[in-house]
Amino acid sequence: MRRKLRDLGFSIGTLPVGRRNQITDVPGVRVGHVTIRKDVDERTVIRTGVTAVLPHGGHLFLEKVPAACFVLNGFGKTTGLVQVEELGTIESPIMLTNTFSVGEVWQGTLESMLAATPEIGDTTGSINIVVGECNDSYLNTARALAVTKEHAKRALADARVEMEEGAVGAGTGMMCFGWKGGVGSSSRIAGGMYTVGALVVSNFGRREELRFVPYVPPAFDEREVPPGSIMMIIATDAPLDARQLKRLARRATVGLGRTGSCVHHGSGDIVIAFSNAYTIPHFSDSALQSVPPLIRDDAPLMNELFQAAIEATEEAIWNSLTMAETTTGRNGRIGEAIPYALLERMKRAW
Repeated sequence: MRRKLRDLGFSIGTLPVGRRNQITDVPGVRVGHVTIRKDVDERTVIRTGVTAVLPHGGHLFLEKVPAACFVLNGFGKTTGLVQVEELGTIESPIMLTNTFSVGEVWQGTLESMLAATPEIGDTTGSINIVVGECNDSYLNTARALAVTKEHAKRALADARVEMEEGAVGAGTGMMCFGWKGGVGSSSRIAGGMYTVGALVVSNFGRREELRFVPYVPPAFDEREVPPGSIMMIIATDAPLDARQLKRLARRATVGLGRTGSCVHHGSGDIVIAFSNAYTIPHFSDSALQSVPPLIRDDAPLMNELFQAAIEATEEAIWNSLTMAETTTGRNGRIGEAIPYALLERMKRAW
């Protein structure tokens, strides 16, 4: 059984870790996966899936959350970020999948939201659905278009507090630093009262770039692996507005850099951050919007939140590596799980 980095005797940072050490330590957040593994023939091997992140347990369209996004490198095919940037809210689940499946996942999520909200497109406006992606075509036969809108619906229905990590959901076919990557998560407690959680889909980097780990030449040509991407989701229950969440999102990229990422030309490095400390109602009779007291930018607590985002993101990336299992793929390719024995050799440098 694969284990998280902390269970292997390593720790990152100094802040306390949440009970599960996952994004779902933020109260109300749930995560669902659908993992698709199918062997048709040597060329058609399906290793892909869908991951759904639900910001809270209520109605996401009628009770929006403050949110922000930050694009470190824009080689990506996400949907919905333009409106998140403009309005500073998220009104849908955050969906993650492979590059060629953004449309199907968008459609499936739309149908789920329409079924739950008869007002959308009738007595009120449209809905902005957020979908992020990474390119899993090294292991997965992406041209087979295996993900359907029904998979998106199933990921939403499966959303729960206890979540899987590694080669599951959107991370099923992903590679990271020349090893098997995937979904990873971690959390931190800031100021003794607020939780910051991170979830990543890791699909970037070359082996020589991974910090601390002794370099082991791969048995394959790394030039065949697409440049890759990473989706980073940051959740918190700290009362922050969209502008402050943008600041939090930027700090997540520091955690990315600490792992050794060089942010390659063809890498989509994207962060989406939200707070569920309060919600913003879709319908209101007032022209004014009430929000709870927000954390001051110059408060020491803000620095702890920044630190929490950095530490949780860094550890989430490591967890995506240590939790992922060796995975076979198309054309006889193998995504090898990072050996724990190799990690033991890096304890002196850690």
